[in-house]
Amino acid sequence: MLPSPLAANRLPMTSFGLLPEGLRDRLPPQAQALASLVRTLTDVCAAHGYERVAPPLIEYEASLASGSSRERLRFTDPVSQMTLALRSDITGQVGRIAVTRLAGQARPLRLMYAGQVARVRGDQLSPERERTQAGAELIGSDSPAAAAEVLAVAVEALTATGLTGLSVDLTMPTLVADLAAAGWSPGNASLSDVQAWLDGKDVGALRAAGADQFVPLIAAAGPVRAALAALKQLDLPDAVLARLDAIAALANGLNGVSVTLDPTERHGFEYQTWLGFSLFGAGLMAEVGRGGAYTVAGGEAAIGFSLYVDGLVDLGLGQEARTRVLLPVGTPADVGSQLRQQGWITVAALESGADAGALNCSHIFADGAVRPA
Repeated sequence: MLPSPLAANRLPMTSFGLLPEGLRDRLPPQAQALASLVRTLTDVCAAHGYERVAPPLIEYEASLASGSSRERLRFTDPVSQMTLALRSDITGQVGRIAVTRLAGQARPLRLMYAGQVARVRGDQLSPERERTQAGAELIGSDSPAAAAEVLAVAVEALTATGLTGLSVDLTMPTLVADLAAAGWSPGNASLSDVQAWLDGKDVGALRAAGADQFVPLIAAAGPVRAALAALKQLDLPDAVLARLDAIAALANGLNGVSVTLDPTERHGFEYQTWLGFSLFGAGLMAEVGRGGAYTVAGGEAAIGFSLYVDGLVDLGLGQEARTRVLLPVGTPADVGSQLRQQGWITVAALESGADAGALNCSHIFADGAVRPA
């Protein structure tokens, strides 16, 4: 008898429970908490007029506009023979939908989403290779008013999950290029070199290259009011000064949230335009979300945010306090229905003598009433 062609690909039984590095099963109650948190986040977005879209997990790689190609898991489509990829970010998919399926809709277009994303490898702060991403995109405007709305919705959504200690780190991804275009000299270095030195806070390299004019930008980072004051001491073009005023108004509208500004930070914000931001919360090692202004295919301005829900689950958020009650064999169906309407989770016993504790039930229905188990 010939062996099955699948036999060579089967894991030995001793390895049956193993998962690839960076992937994990969500078990009770964390899986339910994840679903609850996604519902909370999307409910807040929906209350502000954002409508949900659900792009596919897999697309032609050429259609995936956001996320680094190095982060994508790729394979060949046996039907079309074209390269497909698992999405590593949903933002670009929402932009694709906006300029194709919803091209005729009035702007600004408010869309939201939630779903899984995958990447080739994790990093030191976020080792997971699969994440749950939820977010919102405002397509058709990246004005200060649009930025204020998007940031306020992101903060409200995270607050609704129970996350505390919220802080926002703002950046101006195109600032260095804008200043160079306005006449700031990079000396004998390229603009990309200047940007890399600013990212690394390398004052010595900037001065050695004759790019001294950019050095004060390094010190102009920190709490938003102090950072803005330091920037306004520099010889900045009017367009940049207007953006600083917009950032000041933005920060003033985020009551109860710590706001900082690092004007030259670009790592992870390469496709953002005048504004980028990262969101942090108490107890989280990595950012819980990020966003900013960008341009979708076709040149439309947009601004939005993405939130990474798994970190919230790991903090213990999203777990519902509903109580489980065991219904012994023979309990009338209408009793269970009434209890569920009252907020109980009912677990029907399938045999006499079922153990309430073993079934994670804190109560049992007995003698016509719900009683502690």
